[in-house]
Amino acid sequence: MIVPKGEEHNLPRNLPMTFASTRLIAADITTMVAFYELVIGHSAEWLAPQFAEIVTSGARIAIGSTETVALFMEGSAEPGANRTAILEFRVDDVDSEFVRLKDKVDVVIEPKTLPWGNRTLQFRDPEGTIISLFTPVTEAAHSRFGSR
Repeated sequence: MIVPKGEEHNLPRNLPMTFASTRLIAADITTMVAFYELVIGHSAEWLAPQFAEIVTSGARIAIGSTETVALFMEGSAEPGANRTAILEFRVDDVDSEFVRLKDKVDVVIEPKTLPWGNRTLQFRDPEGTIISLFTPVTEAAHSRFGSR
């Protein structure tokens, strides 16, 4: 079905949209996958030599090599170019995660409590994307994450 530009919102939806994953493009997929396995504590499932996924209870990280970009549109994604997204993971104790990871990652900020009630640690993955680990510490933050 061809839909005139600007009319996409009029299409009927048979299924609700579901967020499936965040995909990262890596110049060195082996290093990226090993990094996320270390940080998240889950093993990746390699679906192809150029594509792996790490699935947690709340998110899926897909990691593709630069070879995968050409399957969509050459040059549409570029490793190491991200400066807008922050991947966030809720953890039980951000301070103990800092002790575990501080000598293995490029730390952006050491653990600190932010105005919205999360204690947060930030560091970069091998391609430069910021990873934020956080623990809700105020009553408001605990109630906000209670059902998630």
